[in-house]
Amino acid sequence: MIVIPAVDLREGKCVRLVEGRIDRETVYSDDPVAMARQWESQGASWLHVVDLDGAFTGGLKNIGIIREIIAALSIPVEVGGGIRDMAAIEELLGMGAKRVILGTAAIVNPELVARAAEKYGETIAVGIDARDGKVAIEGWGVTSEKDALELAVQMKARGVNRLVFTDIKRDGTLKGPNLAATERVARVTGLKIIAAGGISNMEDLIAVAGLEHAGVEAVITGKALYAGSIIFKDALALIEKR
Repeated sequence: MIVIPAVDLREGKCVRLVEGRIDRETVYSDDPVAMARQWESQGASWLHVVDLDGAFTGGLKNIGIIREIIAALSIPVEVGGGIRDMAAIEELLGMGAKRVILGTAAIVNPELVARAAEKYGETIAVGIDARDGKVAIEGWGVTSEKDALELAVQMKARGVNRLVFTDIKRDGTLKGPNLAATERVARVTGLKIIAAGGISNMEDLIAVAGLEHAGVEAVITGKALYAGSIIFKDALALIEKR
């Protein structure tokens, strides 16, 4: 099980939101590149970067900082948020991103997902952000009528091999992950799953690691790291070395 620290970008800063709400934002650093270097220095094998401004409005709004982060690190970086056309995918891959995560595009332009998956294979993942079982898009500001599990199955049919599955009501709350929903998506689809949302302590990480047999290969954690309720080096020693 891989533990992936998150760097969420908004207006050039490293922030965390609660349930994706801008009015519940905490700024953790004015220097996201330094924060990314910190996680690498502590042993991270991947970094998860989200352009929140892009997610809310579409388009890559923090592209300069994303480029700096990728250039500054030797570990692979996955990027999501506002990526809704092939040009954005190619720009990110061209600057060295190792994985591009498509979210809103999976709902509004599934053919883009299919073309990207066919062309770029494992470097393309789909982010499914669920609120009460329904898929939220546009930075979680809009909840669609699409069932999250149904979309996951459809994305597999489009050629996707990996999902980032987030329970929005848990994200940034430190209330613990939605293990049942995560396991269900993993078992029904047979896809590789990266779990996210609600990780609050080491016990939560252990619980998610218990889903590895179902196909959950990694877990993203953000607020728990920034708040200090999880010490990253301890998490690596406990989870990745199992």
